[in-house]
Amino acid sequence: MQRPARPPRRRERGELPAVLARSCEEFVIKICFLMYHGSMQSGGQGVYLANITRELARRGHDVHVISGPPYPQLDGAVRHHRIATRSFQAMLLDRRRFFLAAPPLAHLQPLDFFEFASTRFTLASLINVFTLRALGCLAAIEAASGPFDLVHDNQSLGYGLLLMRGLLGRPVVANVHHPLDVDARNAVRHVNSLPEKVRRIVWYPWLMQRVVARRLDALISGSRASAGLIERTWSLPAGAVRTIYDGVDSERFRPGAADERQRGTLLFVGNAEDHNKGIVYLLRALALLPAIRLARLYVVGGPAAASRLVTSEAARLGLADWVTVVGRVSEGDLAAWYRRAQVLVSPSLYEGFGLPAAEAMASGTPVVATDAGALPEVVADGETGVIVPAADPRALADAIATLLADPARCRAYGEAGRARVLERFTWQQHVRGLEALYGDVLAARGGASM
Repeated sequence: MQRPARPPRRRERGELPAVLARSCEEFVIKICFLMYHGSMQSGGQGVYLANITRELARRGHDVHVISGPPYPQLDGAVRHHRIATRSFQAMLLDRRRFFLAAPPLAHLQPLDFFEFASTRFTLASLINVFTLRALGCLAAIEAASGPFDLVHDNQSLGYGLLLMRGLLGRPVVANVHHPLDVDARNAVRHVNSLPEKVRRIVWYPWLMQRVVARRLDALISGSRASAGLIERTWSLPAGAVRTIYDGVDSERFRPGAADERQRGTLLFVGNAEDHNKGIVYLLRALALLPAIRLARLYVVGGPAAASRLVTSEAARLGLADWVTVVGRVSEGDLAAWYRRAQVLVSPSLYEGFGLPAAEAMASGTPVVATDAGALPEVVADGETGVIVPAADPRALADAIATLLADPARCRAYGEAGRARVLERFTWQQHVRGLEALYGDVLAARGGASM
């Protein structure tokens, strides 16, 4: 039964919340989340933010979010503070609004002009300017309604966070779903020309995030594999990143009626233009399936435009009639796709958690996944799905063919997957882990013994 939300008592500056880490007593804090963009269809970060802020608000905490566009879809109990941006990406989203929303000379203001010019070439600038704007927004909110107990950053790790700690004196924790160094290496590896390699090297924040991460109060990641990778990549001490498994909305993603499942339907969910997601290996695996097992693949998710990578690779392999690019869909439609698929395939080269795999399991759908990153922690090999080596089309093809030929095994894996999600990967469990972390951070700041 859901507990009613309780209005938080306003505390004086410097007063420590009643955190009792060794008991089951509850505490209430005022917390501000930061997210430089809150898209609900890109990378899962907007989905993560929407779910944890909703659950924290339901548990009685006073929850605020400062975000840039595209803005996340948040629960009504969460206070949302939208920051405008003058980035090159914002201009691409809506040119008319971008240029007409402010007087012409406003575009030449130093910070605005710098943001627009620099974000044409680098993500680091977009992230850093967001955290600087968020610093001003945070200070304004505190001036109106009192100080926050804690700031929780979602993957930004810009220099503005250090000012929040140093100038405002706020404890800051950060989620690192995975270090962007991984994306950078994969992006560079998958292009051949020197100019394209240089463009990708410049785009990613190679240094800023690791500098900021070392100076925060706590770091969180959604799996043991991701936590270990962050520590190795950024040369952090072992145990510096706390593992709190990400969650799934187990009410929205749930098994459907038996007749919803369509035999021979394969599903890929994710940004197909992201080489890290491994779609090319799935297409090559599809080309290796025997004719009797050839299945139809549906590609659901970003990018906003049609995936050139899928279209060109499918045509090259002679699979155009067997691959359908669905594109972005609503969360309700996504749940229906999971219920419809016989098998969900996650061919990633790296995953910090693997949300599509977990959502498929919650929906009673078996999973074929690679051994990349956290996927073996989410998918139990031989119990809820099949784990194969990453970047191995032959192994993918064999695993897919085995499941397509065995509906009974698919049903058994699907039932076990649903049980595994309910046991380990719910947002309620994740938020309880966050509360324990918050308690530790606040007690350490207040000198209390935890």
